[in-house]
Amino acid sequence: MKVIAAADKNWGIGNKGKLLVSIPGDMKFFRSTTMGKTVVMGRKTLESLPGGRPLKDRDNIVLTRNAGYKCDGVKVVHSVDELKEALEETDTDDVFVIGGGAIYKELLPLCDEAYITRLDYSYEADTYFPDLDADPEWELADEGEEETYYDLIYNFCIYRRK
Repeated sequence: MKVIAAADKNWGIGNKGKLLVSIPGDMKFFRSTTMGKTVVMGRKTLESLPGGRPLKDRDNIVLTRNAGYKCDGVKVVHSVDELKEALEETDTDDVFVIGGGAIYKELLPLCDEAYITRLDYSYEADTYFPDLDADPEWELADEGEEETYYDLIYNFCIYRRK
C-alpha cells in the first residue's frame, strides 16, 4: 500500500476537519495518482469530501469503528484485518491511504511508499502526518522540482520504506 498527503513544515495536514490549503497543482497530482485505484480513508475524511460522496472512478473503502455506518458507493470495514480481507483480490500497489490523521498512523506500518506534497510553510494545524524525515524506517527517495502557488512553495516528494 501507499499513502498520499500534503504536509506543511511541521507535518501538519489539517485543521478543524479541512485541508490546510487547497493547491490546484496538488489536487491534480492527487487525482491523476489515485484515478482508477483503490482509496482507503476514515469516515471523517469521506464526509469532508465534496458532498460527502466517494471519489469518482476509484474504489472507495472507509475504515471506521462505527458499526452501523453505511454510505452508497463505499465499502465499509471496521478493522485493519477486515481491510486486509477486503484488499485480498487487489494489487497493493494500486491502494492509496488518503487520510485522515488517525488512519495514516494506523495504516502507515502496512505501507512501503509515501507520496507527500511538502509545503514550505507552517500552518495552524490540529491533525498531523507522522514525520517521515525523523523516522529511521523511511527515506526520501525522490524530490520534485520546486513548485509555487502564489507565494507558497511546495515539492512533490516520494518516501520509501528502507
